[in-house]
Amino acid sequence: MRPSRLVVLLLIAASLGGCMRRNGPYPYAVADPAYGQPAYATAAPAYAPAQAGAYMPAGYAPGIAAFEQPYLLDSGDRLRIAVFGQEGLNNSYLIDPAGYVNLSLIGPVPARGMTIADLSGAIAEKLRQGYVREPHVSVEIEAYRPFFILGEVTAPGQYPYVANMTVETAVAIAGGYSPRAQKTSAQITRSANGQTMRSKVPPSFSVRPGDTITVSERWF
Repeated sequence: MRPSRLVVLLLIAASLGGCMRRNGPYPYAVADPAYGQPAYATAAPAYAPAQAGAYMPAGYAPGIAAFEQPYLLDSGDRLRIAVFGQEGLNNSYLIDPAGYVNLSLIGPVPARGMTIADLSGAIAEKLRQGYVREPHVSVEIEAYRPFFILGEVTAPGQYPYVANMTVETAVAIAGGYSPRAQKTSAQITRSANGQTMRSKVPPSFSVRPGDTITVSERWF
């Protein structure tokens, strides 16, 4: 019995649909955190590298722990250091290019990569080595190191850090966007724990001292 024309058309459509499904997006493997085995999805999200071995969704830098860690000291930070009962040590100190603070009684103390609490403990430990029996050390940040802004802004360069600043604030300090600037995002480069991280961030993202902000050129 000869098949009807409608049946033939339905068979052709089903065959073409199967080909399209076979040529469609293949599943990609992602790690299943519960078992360490691949789990499968049908489309890969956009990822931007934050550091070696770590990835994050583009535009969502706050989700990376390294961007949220406590502030780490570095060259250019100015500190107010006080030692109870040792008036000669109470002074303002600049962290030098090598990453040290130089106190008159105990000499250079490494400060780069430390938190304020870490540095306070390191100074107290040095003072215990024959100088002060039970030292009480206070460390405060008197002035932060500068930040840098590059790319499509009116006046790129180095500027003093302002408390609670965002990318948008930094752009305003640099004279605003150029006519060709990409205004919806920027790239931040930040050093932490000896690693340099780069991430695409929104204008509302918080800037830290020492950050380098790069505003890209838009393509249309």
